[in-house]
Amino acid sequence: MPSLAAILKTTRLHFTIPGDEVFHSVAGAVEEHMAAYDASHNFEHVLRVTGLSQSILMEESGTYDATVVILAALLHDMNDKKYTNNADDASKLVEILARANVGPDVSARIIEVVNHVSYSTEKKNPERTRQVFALNPELGIVQDADRLDAIGAIGIGRAFTFGGAKMPQSSMQLPREHIDDKLVKLEGLMKTNSGRLKARKRTERLRQFAHWWDEECSL
Repeated sequence: MPSLAAILKTTRLHFTIPGDEVFHSVAGAVEEHMAAYDASHNFEHVLRVTGLSQSILMEESGTYDATVVILAALLHDMNDKKYTNNADDASKLVEILARANVGPDVSARIIEVVNHVSYSTEKKNPERTRQVFALNPELGIVQDADRLDAIGAIGIGRAFTFGGAKMPQSSMQLPREHIDDKLVKLEGLMKTNSGRLKARKRTERLRQFAHWWDEECSL
């Protein structure tokens, strides 16, 4: 898993971004906020998504604001409704970005991206997500990165971890069903060419695992 310092160093080779202190300020606030989250949605997940976002950013040919991509990736789970219903979370994003000396215009774009990353938000209002994506193409990168971390070997581990944390008395079959119900469908929602290529490989791993699981359960 790449460290934030390594992500910033590589990004700076290709894009103009603010000093590291901006990103470390935001990352510190995110890590503190998510300290109580279970391991399926902890700060390690945030760093993986940030690393994947940077990887996709490097591979895509469009015009993107790297600062928006990296900061939105760091913040993408701050207002995750699976963990919080706090009405103050929106203002907390503004506060974190202001404390890091991110300007109001860039801050507004980052928050717009963060508010539309989640699968459930897109499923609930796909047209609005398309509108935000058209104005902020950085959304596609962060969405793809977040969804890539939900599939493949890491995604399988996260699915079982989330199930154990949130539904400790439930059957282990539930995460297996989650693969068919949602995870194998994420490949079709990828918005970047790089995301689609990465998702194809990880989705095959999901299918292979599901095959092994079903085979062993049938004995």
